[in-house]
Amino acid sequence: MGPLMKILLACLLVLALTGCTRQDDIEISSPDSRIKVSVSLDKQNTAHYTLSIDNQTVLQSSRLGIALNDADFLQGLSVQSVSAITPVQESYELWTGKKSHITYAANEQSMVFHNREKQPLQIDFRVSNDGLAFRYVFPGSSTDIKTVTHEATSFKFPADAKAWLQQVAVAQTGWKNTNPSYEEFYETEIPVGQSSPTEAGWVFPALFQSNNHWLLITEAGMDGKFHASRLQQHAEGGEYKIGFPMAAEVYTDGALMAQSALPFASPWRVIAAGSLATIIESTLGTDLAAPAIEMDTDFIKPGIASWSWGLLKDESIVYDIQKAFIDYSADMQWPYTLIDVNWDQNIGYDRLQELVAYAAEKNVGILVWYNSSGAWNETEYSPKNALLTRDQRLQEFARLKDIGVKGLKIDFFSGDGQSMMAYYNDILIDAAQFDLLINYHGSSLPRGLQRTYPHMMTMESVKGFEMISFDQKVADQEGEHVNMLPYTRNAFDPMDFTPTVFFEIPNIERKTSNGFQLALPIIMLSGIQHIVETPDGMASVPYFVKDFMRKVPARWDAVKFIDGYPGKYTIIARKAGDHWYVAGINGEQNEKSLQLDLSFIGDSQGFIIEDGPTPLSFVKSPLRATANTDVRVAANSGFVMVFSVE
Repeated sequence: MGPLMKILLACLLVLALTGCTRQDDIEISSPDSRIKVSVSLDKQNTAHYTLSIDNQTVLQSSRLGIALNDADFLQGLSVQSVSAITPVQESYELWTGKKSHITYAANEQSMVFHNREKQPLQIDFRVSNDGLAFRYVFPGSSTDIKTVTHEATSFKFPADAKAWLQQVAVAQTGWKNTNPSYEEFYETEIPVGQSSPTEAGWVFPALFQSNNHWLLITEAGMDGKFHASRLQQHAEGGEYKIGFPMAAEVYTDGALMAQSALPFASPWRVIAAGSLATIIESTLGTDLAAPAIEMDTDFIKPGIASWSWGLLKDESIVYDIQKAFIDYSADMQWPYTLIDVNWDQNIGYDRLQELVAYAAEKNVGILVWYNSSGAWNETEYSPKNALLTRDQRLQEFARLKDIGVKGLKIDFFSGDGQSMMAYYNDILIDAAQFDLLINYHGSSLPRGLQRTYPHMMTMESVKGFEMISFDQKVADQEGEHVNMLPYTRNAFDPMDFTPTVFFEIPNIERKTSNGFQLALPIIMLSGIQHIVETPDGMASVPYFVKDFMRKVPARWDAVKFIDGYPGKYTIIARKAGDHWYVAGINGEQNEKSLQLDLSFIGDSQGFIIEDGPTPLSFVKSPLRATANTDVRVAANSGFVMVFSVE
């Protein structure tokens, strides 16, 4: 080999490793080559990326960059090395989500940048067939604590793109200063660039349509070292920037911003991208979460719970009514009953143990409510101040396990600060030692916690049924609001909306039909599905509806998006064991005539339950799954179908 050829080969090797030929054009593609991300440095040596699908740009040049208290990676960067593109393939089990067994495949590439002080920042990119994810990694080793002070990450959309977004409530507002809790309505199909009504910004997941493709932006992988993020209030020119939690969103005297010794990493910034089917069927929100901790999982049993508080409120949390709801769960063959607020005062630990023993005889497990809060809000419900420290938690969890309680619903968190994210993780770590299931309310978004902690069954983080029971204006908007949730809040993470009422809501005029309500336990994903209907209300429905509600699963093996549009209507199929369940809801004010392709089910005979001819009635009819299955759905109505498959 001649000297010139040796020099050329050496140069090519250096270029392959460092990307120094074109620092403005480092490209990574998905395994199917449809999705591409291009990373570059501009004239100020700031890092940018673009995202395209089938050669159509869906995110224009968007910023990358982050800063620590002692290291600025916002500008003045140089590319030091670019790894080879390597395939990533992982398989994992999920107890609560759209699939029970998941395989994730992506192409990964890491880039190391230096700032002007020669300090390193690594950015990991993963591109899968359903989207892009990237994270910031701070390498090295230190004993001193580093704090994130700024993040420049942005998402720049073309001017004609549209957005479906939920505002963040301002911290320390709302009932008893309990905001923010991800409990607002969505702004639907708004022009990109429209500002949030609040200074706090927009929540994740954030849904966009760009060049006829759909993008859902969120984050995953919260280990307690980082704060949770959002989108800033303003997005000039359609460029949405990462936002931080507000100052009050912390554990008392705790940290707001991410902090850790080195090494540590940010959560993954996740962009699911493709069709609406891609969004509904994607598992990126858990694919990028940390793998499950080592723990016993035999006690984790997804299922339905009866729950008195939804319709009967505080006055129902007494011994006799809770005993009746245990009987209700036993009759419905549901595995749980949830005993809500003030049970420690109205029932007490000793009589709780009586209820637990009574329920165990009927194969029903008891869940109990706790108030998470210290000084960060003005709530008075109890038990309160019982979980704030690890010593308190270990003592309380040991007592509950000894009584035989199966899990806790923990309410009233303060927001998205780093110390509050650590609190979520710490509770879960401690609860795992005592085989206790966890449900967070008045809470942040899960962000994939259900993969890392399989006993984290659900989180509220939604304007759920309780808001309908409080306010007619919320009830009036139920159809549109619920039809936003499968495409946003509930796309990746379990959601405790507490669905399904067939009879009356005290002091509220219902606006959705019984068929709509029957579909919700299938449309909505939650490891424990708390059904709001009471024993009296369930007694008002036909036997075949009651039979359906007895058998509806809470753990799913597969998902198939059939049809829908955010805020308007949704038709989804979910598979559990040897049955496909198809559910549809129409949130618009006009009837829809739809032709559904159910050929994926195979030639199978099943049935459909839909609204009957009179208000609050049902009708059940035989139905065969075909490629052209016709269905008519009235305004604010819905249906369920069930098919057996071999």
